Amino acid sequence: MSSPLISIVIANWNGMKFLDACLGSIYSRDLSSVEVILVDNGSTDGSVDFVRERFSRTVVLENTENLGFAAGNNMGISLAKGKYVLVLNNDTKLSNGFLEKLALAAETSESNVGMWAPKILSLESPDVIDSVGGLVLYPDGIARGRGRLEKDLGQFDGLTEIFFPSACAALYKKEMLDDIGLFDEEFFAYCEDTDLGLRARLAGWKALSVPDAVLYHYYSGTGGRYTPLKAYLVERNRLWVALKNFPSSYLLLTPFYTLWRYIVQIYGIVAGKGTGGKFTEESSALKLVPIVLKAYFDCMKKVPAMVTKRRTVQKNRAVPAGEVGVWFRKYGLSAAELTLKD
Repeated sequence: MSSPLISIVIANWNGMKFLDACLGSIYSRDLSSVEVILVDNGSTDGSVDFVRERFSRTVVLENTENLGFAAGNNMGISLAKGKYVLVLNNDTKLSNGFLEKLALAAETSESNVGMWAPKILSLESPDVIDSVGGLVLYPDGIARGRGRLEKDLGQFDGLTEIFFPSACAALYKKEMLDDIGLFDEEFFAYCEDTDLGLRARLAGWKALSVPDAVLYHYYSGTGGRYTPLKAYLVERNRLWVALKNFPSSYLLLTPFYTLWRYIVQIYGIVAGKGTGGKFTEESSALKLVPIVLKAYFDCMKKVPAMVTKRRTVQKNRAVPAGEVGVWFRKYGLSAAELTLKD
């Protein structure tokens, strides 16, 4: 295929149990204008052999080790020939008409729109929202799916402008990625979509929600839901998100927002609510202290590199700092919403 409209890129790490449903839902429709690229990050569960035998049209890139979600997707995007790139989790399943509806929205959008977010519902409970219209952001750099865990009653339906999509299922215009760059591979996994989305918005690109395009997601099927590694990566990476992308005035306020988030999170741990409560069900609350300290320590080691990246981001910024404040108010969430919900 010389010029597909959409290139689907799937980063996989030991996700064979999900691949039949994911790839099967893709190949069950006309793919005359679509290419599928699977980047395997050193799986040991037979994923590569399974895909090559069961879905032979898939382009498979095989790594000998786990390079991470960001680097894996970047490998696929670099190979992609499509006008648009659909970054897709391996633990997802597309509904009928998903690709057609997403492509139609992209092809009829204004030229400054570079990102589109479908409606993502829970694979386990199909009437429950994973996210609709991408992500909303707490002012210290942590994002959460819009409408997550709410019952889907159509409350977020309509083709509307959003902040930026979740890389669980995000359609990006290749022209935009050429303009702002790909995922930051230093992140390894988690928050890389927040970083990319903010860089795109700062450069003047916009994002739309496409709720007519529906898919289903098994939340954190690969990385785990409340693991120490996930807690570490989210805490470290959200610091880099703020350092790279926040205007100076907002960056200075970040520690105060973080302190308040910690206070609310401690309450959640004690009360057994939200992410903190779920973490302590699977591990010890005391383990969070060294995790957070390690996240800060490892963040600091990369500060010079992130400051250099910040200069590039701010140099390419096409919107005033005040506009970022408007985004935080319009697409923001409170500490309670972030920490006291699953």
